[in-house]
Amino acid sequence: MSNKELIKRIFVLVKPYRKTLMIAMVSMVIVSAMGSAQAYIIKPLIDKIFITKDERMLNLLPFALIGVFLIKGVFYYTYTSLMDTTGQRIISDLRKRLFAHIHDLPISFFHNTPTGELISRIINDATLIQTAVSRSLIGVMKDLFQIFGLLGVVFYLNWRLAAISMIFLPLAVVPVVKFGKKFRQLSTNNQQTVAQVSNILHETITGHRIVKAFGMEEYETNRFSLMIDRLFAIIVKDIKINSLQHPIMEFLGGIGIGAVIWYGGHQVIADQSTPGAFLAFLTAMVMIYEPIKGVSNINSPVQQGLAAAARVFGLLEIKPAIVDNPNAQDMPPFHREIAFQSVSFGYGGGELVLKGIDLIVKAGEVLALVGTSGGGKTSLVNLLPRFFDVSSGKLLIDGSDVREIRIKSLRAQIAIVSQQTILFNDTVRNNIAYGDPNRPEEEIIAAAKAAHAYDFIMQLPDQFETIIGESGSRLSGGQQQRISIARALLKNAPILILDEATSALDTESEREVQKALENLMQNRTTFVIAHRLSTIKNAHRILVINQGRIAEEGSHEQLLTANKFYTTLYKMQFNS
Repeated sequence: MSNKELIKRIFVLVKPYRKTLMIAMVSMVIVSAMGSAQAYIIKPLIDKIFITKDERMLNLLPFALIGVFLIKGVFYYTYTSLMDTTGQRIISDLRKRLFAHIHDLPISFFHNTPTGELISRIINDATLIQTAVSRSLIGVMKDLFQIFGLLGVVFYLNWRLAAISMIFLPLAVVPVVKFGKKFRQLSTNNQQTVAQVSNILHETITGHRIVKAFGMEEYETNRFSLMIDRLFAIIVKDIKINSLQHPIMEFLGGIGIGAVIWYGGHQVIADQSTPGAFLAFLTAMVMIYEPIKGVSNINSPVQQGLAAAARVFGLLEIKPAIVDNPNAQDMPPFHREIAFQSVSFGYGGGELVLKGIDLIVKAGEVLALVGTSGGGKTSLVNLLPRFFDVSSGKLLIDGSDVREIRIKSLRAQIAIVSQQTILFNDTVRNNIAYGDPNRPEEEIIAAAKAAHAYDFIMQLPDQFETIIGESGSRLSGGQQQRISIARALLKNAPILILDEATSALDTESEREVQKALENLMQNRTTFVIAHRLSTIKNAHRILVINQGRIAEEGSHEQLLTANKFYTTLYKMQFNS
């Protein structure tokens, strides 16, 4: 993405605040005009007071100078406060947009993108854009206004001397362009490395138990240190280039000012110019080189901001793979059947993990899915809430293709309890009421009781107001699972997916959770994925999924009698 495209897209973000920015721009112009007035006022100060000794001017000029500084100060405050506030608003909008966009992306996106990288883009990259927008790019505009104002002053005072001094100005642009390319490349490397650092931090902090259990503290410390050293090397290179840029600009400015002093001094000696005009001219020239140096100094943050913008806009350009059909309708309450018609599915258009599935599940039926790992069980149930779309065939709910149903209304009728319990660092109450925080107190308590969670909740320090820690870390595995079951009970969805809901629990916890699950499954159409075959004996029907196909189908007793794949699985577990 070119710089022109990036800046164009940044200005799209700025557009809602254009009225505020116009006020800031006018204030900026006035600040630049007052800067030019400060340079020009040197001429009457020298000529009228120190040379002609005009007492009236002596009484007027100090007050005029104070007025210039006062006006400049007021409008400087106005434009800086408006620009910084607007910059923060723009980045807040961008972060909200990024967050919402990420949650619109398919499950496959999260499989392929490290969490640390996403965090880095929302936090670090957005901050770099804010710096580029509210400080650097605006700083460039302020400096340009000041340069043009001061150029007007120097040409008014002595156009010949101004024309000579202009020869050196283009030389000052060369370092800005040359160093800009290096800053952009370094910034891209810097941000990619920061994302990797964020990812290592996220992995090792969330996986701290495994790190400790395997004695890998030193290994992870070395891995983190290696990445930090790589980041340090990039930053040092950026510092060196930035530090080199300043003395080069100083040297070029010195050449220009030296030429002005030599030529202007000859004009004063030859009485072709007054000392006041010459000093005012010299002051203006010195002031011109300051904003030029300012432009060079913000070259690095501008390039960092543009590199960050490329990464952020690249993320925003990723289109959600699963969206509502323009003619999609809300799903009426489920009451009849779910039908898979010749359904095949492969991740990302790759090898099929489901092949020609034909299946009808009646409302209220408990369907168990068993088979070896990687057989396609989870892939099958993930098609129901449209976490993925079928590659071919149709998935119908009460005769309606799920692709013709609004996603939100479809998922409102499906509850999921998985092996990996997802809880949030919030209160017990808010975790149970997740998705509907305004549910009455009595309904939350009823869900907790039905999930066999009420007793242990009442023993917590703050009961339902207890903060349970990241991923429910302050609760045991069985307690976490019962909170998630209470959440599913409160949702009261007619379709239920249980994905290995008890496989990670000990025997005692499993017994409690199994009781809660029995309450949850009442009067619901349930898909149960289980490795422990003892937990699905009472299912209405059991499907054996093998290599993406339905290999066997029937009740527990029927499948044992058939003495095929299910029997083999059962004997393996029984013998072990």
